[in-house]
Amino acid sequence: MSTQQPLSPLKIFLIYLRLGCLSFGGPVAHFGYYKEEFVSRRKWLTEAHYAELLALCQFVPGPSSSQLGFAIAWQRGRLIGACAAWIGFSLPSALIMSAFAYGLTAIGDGAAPVIHGLLIAAVAVVAKAVLDLGKKLCHDLPRILIALGCAALVLCISGTLIQMGVILLGVAFGNALFRKSTQDKPELQGAQQLVSKRTMLVALTSFSVLLIGSLLMPPDSSGAIYGMNYRAGAMVFGGGHVVLPLLHDSVVPSGLVSESNFLAGYSAAQALPGPLFTLSAFLGTASQTTNPQWIGGLIALVAIFLPGMLLLVGLLPLWNTFRNKVWAQAGLIGANAAVVGLLLAALINPVWAHGIQRWPDAALAVAAFIALSRFKVPAWLVVFSCGACGYGVQLV
Repeated sequence: MSTQQPLSPLKIFLIYLRLGCLSFGGPVAHFGYYKEEFVSRRKWLTEAHYAELLALCQFVPGPSSSQLGFAIAWQRGRLIGACAAWIGFSLPSALIMSAFAYGLTAIGDGAAPVIHGLLIAAVAVVAKAVLDLGKKLCHDLPRILIALGCAALVLCISGTLIQMGVILLGVAFGNALFRKSTQDKPELQGAQQLVSKRTMLVALTSFSVLLIGSLLMPPDSSGAIYGMNYRAGAMVFGGGHVVLPLLHDSVVPSGLVSESNFLAGYSAAQALPGPLFTLSAFLGTASQTTNPQWIGGLIALVAIFLPGMLLLVGLLPLWNTFRNKVWAQAGLIGANAAVVGLLLAALINPVWAHGIQRWPDAALAVAAFIALSRFKVPAWLVVFSCGACGYGVQLV
């Protein structure tokens, strides 16, 4: 591990705040920003060490790019420095998402055309996410069938726990089908020195206790927004877009956020730098369950990031023990295929069902999808354009 001198939490915060303001493009792009900043420029770690941490963060459920940033900062500032890094990287988009929720509340019905345009943008963004994740995680017939079967289950059976069941089903199929498809993962050097056994046990125990609490929390309780976001953060495999179905099926049916506002917030999050998980800041604020509203946004934001960070800290010392276990890697292959199915189901309902009402909507969605996938137009530009076009589409 790094032998360089530790940095102050303030300096780490400022470094990550700059990245949080500039890191457009989602997790894959964030990995590139981190590599340039901390491997090439600052020399905080070697390329081999960076690859070790990246492999771990992609294996553990949660926001992989934020987890990677957290792990890198932990080496230079321990827990306080890692928390400062997370705050700096998440703060810009979280503030904007919370402000967007306030704006929708203040404008009311006047925001309907913009919301309609954002719903159309969400169709294009999610369609591209399904295509990209499908190519990456479902590149053979068995994985495609797992994804399609899981999508069908989610569309046919409603309920929050069906998503957890689908992921567990994917793990089971993965172990049955992909035990010969595993690959050796890099060994993480010095992990036991980075995280003590006591810290590991505290992290894993806290994760388990909080997860059980979130599962037992009634949807009409005062802490429901915490429970919904914590469960979603604990089950995210495959990328930030997977928070869409995981959050939608708990937040919207409970009545905390309307269908149109949920999808508008999801679409708006695509236009911002930093992690997509800051959608929770919007949802917690828009739910209006606290006074002032931003406190709900803060609670939701912490809740969705917390499980992934606890798992990362808890599994760091154990990574070398099970990194090449066949059952773990095969199960992850199946789980990743299952989350592609979850996202496909979300594309069909609610994204397409609520975003596309008439042929002008479909035409704009197709144009936005082509702009994203064929011409590589930045997502933020597509989202802004669709939002502006919302007025024109409603007049056709």
